[in-house]
Amino acid sequence: MPGTVGAVEFNGPHGDTDARGPVLGRAGGPAAAATTLGWELLHVDPGQGTIEVAFKAGESFTNPVGVIQGGFLAAMLDDTLGPALVATLPPGQFAPTLDLHVQFLRPARPGRLVGRGRVVRRGRQVCFMSGELLGPDGEPVAVATATAHLQTIDRA
Repeated sequence: MPGTVGAVEFNGPHGDTDARGPVLGRAGGPAAAATTLGWELLHVDPGQGTIEVAFKAGESFTNPVGVIQGGFLAAMLDDTLGPALVATLPPGQFAPTLDLHVQFLRPARPGRLVGRGRVVRRGRQVCFMSGELLGPDGEPVAVATATAHLQTIDRA
């Protein structure tokens, strides 16, 4: 059964909406860290393992020279790549990040940033993702690769 996230239709990889839980948080909205970052789902394609999200980078994210501090950009990329993978998972699985490698290309200014992520390879236990974070002008400010470990949620 398809679901809707804002104006974006979400079709789970198994005909359900359970995959939204880890992406959007247990109560159906974004997780607390994603809320802090101003996370907004723009598009997700579980079949292709791709996602596009937006972030609201506020003045409170800036360093003393007025650009977004790198740790916030890394968190935004983590909150782009992880959900790209999670959207492909069946109910009962999650995938914590094992490694996140970020390259900062140029300073990012406050405003709307867009993250694009994709699953590069999904194995039985280890998955690889890549993505980019675009500034308000549409040009990349940072790129990242990540490795995640597939795990089953133990409900006991």
